[in-house]
Amino acid sequence: MEFVQPIRDKGKIKQVKDILKGRNVRDYALFTLGINSGLRISDLLNLRIADVLDEKGKLNDRIWLREQKNGKAKGFPIGPSASKALREYLDGKRVARDEYLFPSRRGVNKPLSRIQAYRVLNDACRTVGIKERIGTHTMRKTFGYHAYKEGMDISVIQKLLNHSSPGITLAYIGITQDDLDNVYMTLNL
Repeated sequence: MEFVQPIRDKGKIKQVKDILKGRNVRDYALFTLGINSGLRISDLLNLRIADVLDEKGKLNDRIWLREQKNGKAKGFPIGPSASKALREYLDGKRVARDEYLFPSRRGVNKPLSRIQAYRVLNDACRTVGIKERIGTHTMRKTFGYHAYKEGMDISVIQKLLNHSSPGITLAYIGITQDDLDNVYMTLNL
Protein backbone atom coordinates (compact mmCIF):
# COMPACT_ATOMS: atom_id res chain seq x y z
CA MET A 1 0.00 0.00 0.00
CA GLU A 2 1.35 3.41 -0.94
CA PHE A 3 1.05 6.26 1.51
CA VAL A 4 -0.48 9.47 0.22
CA GLN A 5 0.43 12.93 1.37
CA PRO A 6 -1.55 15.97 2.48
CA ILE A 7 -1.57 19.05 0.30
CA ARG A 8 0.68 21.29 2.37
CA ASP A 9 0.63 24.43 0.21
CA LYS A 10 -2.53 26.54 0.65
CA GLY A 11 -1.92 28.13 -2.74
CA LYS A 12 -2.07 24.68 -4.34
CA ILE A 13 -5.29 23.94 -2.45
CA LYS A 14 -6.84 27.06 -3.97
CA GLN A 15 -5.61 26.07 -7.42
CA VAL A 16 -7.11 22.57 -7.05
CA LYS A 17 -10.42 24.13 -5.98
CA ASP A 18 -10.37 26.44 -9.00
CA ILE A 19 -9.61 23.56 -11.39
CA LEU A 20 -12.37 21.40 -9.93
CA LYS A 21 -14.90 24.23 -9.85
CA GLY A 22 -14.21 24.95 -13.50
CA ARG A 23 -14.70 21.32 -14.47
CA ASN A 24 -17.53 20.12 -12.25
CA VAL A 25 -18.98 21.91 -9.21
CA ARG A 26 -19.85 18.52 -7.65
CA ASP A 27 -16.15 17.64 -7.52
CA TYR A 28 -15.31 21.08 -6.12
CA ALA A 29 -17.89 20.62 -3.35
CA LEU A 30 -16.62 17.10 -2.60
CA PHE A 31 -13.01 18.30 -2.32
CA THR A 32 -13.90 21.37 -0.26
CA LEU A 33 -16.05 19.39 2.17
CA GLY A 34 -13.38 16.68 2.34
CA ILE A 35 -10.53 19.00 3.29
CA ASN A 36 -12.72 20.88 5.78
CA SER A 37 -14.24 17.88 7.56
CA GLY A 38 -11.55 15.22 7.77
CA LEU A 39 -14.08 12.57 6.76
CA ARG A 40 -12.95 9.35 5.15
CA ILE A 41 -13.88 9.04 1.48
CA SER A 42 -16.37 6.25 2.26
CA ASP A 43 -18.25 8.58 4.60
CA LEU A 44 -18.14 11.51 2.16
CA LEU A 45 -19.48 9.43 -0.72
CA ASN A 46 -22.30 8.00 1.39
CA LEU A 47 -23.68 11.38 2.43
CA ARG A 48 -27.23 12.05 1.29
CA ILE A 49 -28.91 15.34 0.47
CA ALA A 50 -30.83 15.03 3.77
CA ASP A 51 -27.51 15.08 5.63
CA VAL A 52 -26.81 18.65 4.47
CA LEU A 53 -30.20 20.19 3.67
CA ASP A 54 -33.26 20.49 5.88
CA GLU A 55 -36.83 19.83 4.66
CA LYS A 56 -37.10 23.40 3.34
CA GLY A 57 -33.90 23.12 1.32
CA LYS A 58 -31.82 25.23 3.73
CA LEU A 59 -28.24 24.17 4.45
CA ASN A 60 -27.90 22.54 7.86
CA ASP A 61 -25.50 23.99 10.41
CA ARG A 62 -24.07 20.53 11.14
CA ILE A 63 -23.61 17.17 9.50
CA TRP A 64 -24.47 14.08 11.53
CA LEU A 65 -23.42 10.59 10.42
CA ARG A 66 -22.29 7.20 11.59
CA GLU A 67 -18.74 6.49 10.44
CA GLN A 68 -18.53 3.36 8.33
CA LYS A 69 -15.11 2.24 9.54
CA ASN A 70 -15.82 2.25 13.26
CA GLY A 71 -19.59 2.69 13.57
CA LYS A 72 -19.18 5.78 15.76
CA ALA A 73 -21.64 8.64 15.58
CA LYS A 74 -20.06 11.88 14.48
CA GLY A 75 -21.40 15.39 14.24
CA PHE A 76 -19.54 18.48 13.12
CA PRO A 77 -20.38 22.02 12.02
CA ILE A 78 -20.21 22.92 8.35
CA GLY A 79 -17.57 25.66 8.20
CA PRO A 80 -17.75 28.72 5.95
CA SER A 81 -15.67 27.34 3.07
CA ALA A 82 -17.55 24.03 2.91
CA SER A 83 -20.86 25.85 3.35
CA LYS A 84 -20.10 28.14 0.42
CA ALA A 85 -19.09 25.22 -1.81
CA LEU A 86 -22.19 23.22 -0.91
CA ARG A 87 -24.45 26.21 -1.58
CA GLU A 88 -22.85 26.77 -4.98
CA TYR A 89 -23.24 23.09 -5.77
CA LEU A 90 -26.83 22.70 -4.59
CA ASP A 91 -28.23 26.14 -5.48
CA GLY A 92 -31.17 25.74 -7.82
CA LYS A 93 -30.90 21.94 -8.06
CA ARG A 94 -34.02 19.87 -7.77
CA VAL A 95 -32.99 16.97 -5.59
CA ALA A 96 -34.76 14.44 -3.43
CA ARG A 97 -33.59 14.21 0.17
CA ASP A 98 -32.75 10.51 -0.18
CA GLU A 99 -30.41 11.08 -3.14
CA TYR A 100 -26.67 10.83 -2.69
CA LEU A 101 -24.99 14.19 -2.22
CA PHE A 102 -22.23 13.26 -4.67
CA PRO A 103 -23.96 11.07 -7.24
CA SER A 104 -22.37 9.05 -9.98
CA ARG A 105 -23.39 9.78 -13.54
CA ARG A 106 -23.78 6.03 -13.96
CA GLY A 107 -26.91 4.39 -12.66
CA VAL A 108 -29.84 5.79 -10.77
CA ASN A 109 -29.11 7.21 -7.32
CA LYS A 110 -25.66 5.66 -6.99
CA PRO A 111 -22.83 7.47 -5.22
CA LEU A 112 -19.70 8.57 -7.00
CA SER A 113 -17.23 5.68 -6.86
CA ARG A 114 -14.00 5.84 -4.87
CA ILE A 115 -12.08 5.18 -8.06
CA GLN A 116 -13.71 8.08 -9.89
CA ALA A 117 -13.17 10.37 -6.89
CA TYR A 118 -9.50 9.32 -6.94
CA ARG A 119 -9.20 10.04 -10.67
CA VAL A 120 -10.79 13.48 -10.34
CA LEU A 121 -8.62 14.50 -7.39
CA ASN A 122 -5.41 13.05 -8.79
CA ASP A 123 -5.91 14.72 -12.17
CA ALA A 124 -6.59 18.12 -10.60
CA CYS A 125 -3.53 17.82 -8.35
CA ARG A 126 -1.28 16.83 -11.25
CA THR A 127 -2.68 19.71 -13.32
CA VAL A 128 -1.55 22.23 -10.67
CA GLY A 129 1.88 20.62 -10.34
CA ILE A 130 1.55 18.61 -7.14
CA LYS A 131 4.05 15.78 -7.45
CA GLU A 132 3.56 13.97 -4.11
CA ARG A 133 1.47 10.81 -3.94
CA ILE A 134 -2.18 11.85 -3.96
CA GLY A 135 -5.29 9.84 -3.24
CA THR A 136 -8.72 10.33 -1.79
CA HIS A 137 -7.20 10.02 1.70
CA THR A 138 -5.22 13.17 0.84
CA MET A 139 -8.30 15.23 1.72
CA ARG A 140 -8.46 13.79 5.25
CA LYS A 141 -4.71 14.20 5.73
CA THR A 142 -4.87 17.78 4.44
CA PHE A 143 -7.51 18.55 7.06
CA GLY A 144 -5.32 17.17 9.86
CA TYR A 145 -2.12 18.75 8.58
CA HIS A 146 -3.56 22.25 8.32
CA ALA A 147 -5.37 21.95 11.66
CA TYR A 148 -1.99 21.15 13.21
CA LYS A 149 -0.22 23.97 11.36
CA GLU A 150 -2.91 26.42 12.54
CA GLY A 151 -2.01 25.56 16.13
CA MET A 152 -4.70 23.03 17.03
CA ASP A 153 -3.59 20.73 19.82
CA ILE A 154 -2.47 17.36 18.48
CA SER A 155 -4.67 15.54 21.01
CA VAL A 156 -7.73 17.33 19.61
CA ILE A 157 -6.77 16.37 16.04
CA GLN A 158 -6.13 12.82 17.26
CA LYS A 159 -9.68 12.70 18.64
CA LEU A 160 -11.19 14.19 15.46
CA LEU A 161 -9.43 11.57 13.33
CA ASN A 162 -10.11 8.73 15.82
CA HIS A 163 -6.44 7.81 16.21
CA SER A 164 -5.08 5.89 19.19
CA SER A 165 -2.10 8.15 19.92
CA PRO A 166 -0.63 11.57 19.10
CA GLY A 167 2.37 9.85 17.46
CA ILE A 168 0.11 8.08 15.00
CA THR A 169 -1.62 11.36 14.20
CA LEU A 170 1.70 13.18 13.61
CA ALA A 171 2.92 10.45 11.28
CA TYR A 172 -0.47 10.28 9.56
CA ILE A 173 -0.63 13.99 8.74
CA GLY A 174 2.91 13.95 7.37
CA ILE A 175 4.82 15.96 9.94
CA THR A 176 8.36 15.63 8.65
CA GLN A 177 11.77 15.80 10.31
CA ASP A 178 12.14 19.25 8.76
CA ASP A 179 9.01 20.35 10.63
CA LEU A 180 10.43 18.99 13.87
CA ASP A 181 13.87 20.56 13.25
CA ASN A 182 12.16 23.89 12.61
CA VAL A 183 11.11 23.99 16.27
CA TYR A 184 14.78 24.01 17.30
CA MET A 185 15.66 26.66 14.75
CA THR A 186 12.81 29.06 15.51
CA LEU A 187 12.60 28.77 19.30
CA ASN A 188 15.39 31.09 20.37
CA LEU A 189 14.79 31.64 24.07
